[in-house]
Amino acid sequence: MTDWTTADIPSLSGKTAVVTGGTGGLGYESALALAGAGAIVILTGRNDAKGLRAIEGICAQFPNALIAYEHLDLASLSSVADFARRFAASNDQLDLLVNNAGVMALPKRQQTEDGFEMQFGTNYLGHYALTARLLPRLRRAKAPRVVNLSSLAHRSGAINFDDLQSKRSYRPLRAYSQSKLAVLMFSLELQRRSDAAGWGLRSIAAHPGFARTDLISNGPGVSTLQWRVGRLLQPWISQSAAEGARPTLFAATSPAAEPAGYYGPNGFYELKGPPGIARIMPQAKDFAAAAMLWDASATLTGVSFDEIAAAA
Repeated sequence: MTDWTTADIPSLSGKTAVVTGGTGGLGYESALALAGAGAIVILTGRNDAKGLRAIEGICAQFPNALIAYEHLDLASLSSVADFARRFAASNDQLDLLVNNAGVMALPKRQQTEDGFEMQFGTNYLGHYALTARLLPRLRRAKAPRVVNLSSLAHRSGAINFDDLQSKRSYRPLRAYSQSKLAVLMFSLELQRRSDAAGWGLRSIAAHPGFARTDLISNGPGVSTLQWRVGRLLQPWISQSAAEGARPTLFAATSPAAEPAGYYGPNGFYELKGPPGIARIMPQAKDFAAAAMLWDASATLTGVSFDEIAAAA
């Protein structure tokens, strides 16, 4: 797959895709490529003005694109529920869910509408709840896929079950790493549970390497030493948002993308390059911890995959 490009995306005509955080960066590039391949794309975001500009930009490149914008704030469980209800009311099935939206290394601890630490709540819990609520529509598709955006940061992550919301101790990058480890663990656990329950999902994770997006520049901030060093090395170790979206698009569309797979750039340290198989750290393969995280997520969000599957 080392030479895979977006030109290898098969026709997606007739397929419906939802891309969270699709108003810019990786999400925008993913939505653009999926629309270009003929998919019906719903891109979501918190900023409606940016959403409309994103639609205009995609339609400028693909005038016949079947694309729409919907408001969705992953930091609000009520917004997640509202979006899922609207989607179900107007769509019989969902072929592809790309859980892309995220925030990174906020300098000061912030909380979501529901009282979760912002990174854990937005990057992980919001997507957990969204995937569960869209499960009935995913199961109606012939070969549904869920693609979950993790990060190289998962390598240094640990799930602190005693302080999931970082109330006792908050460090920006530690909280971010926990959230991205949680995303990867969720992706693997979702495949295990789908296989066991017969949901028919293909759950796949991806990461963009070091992609030049607003996520980084709006995260730790320009005052940190890490950011300044990264800025100096950027021309050699980073890639564009369009290039960073390639592992996501491979996971979303390639027949070769495996269930419970994890894909990222195949270059040095997985920072840049065409899509390849990414390294999964041992803590992400801890099945007991993944089951604990799954149960904690159901309790925190009040959303149960099993209950939703049984009611569908």
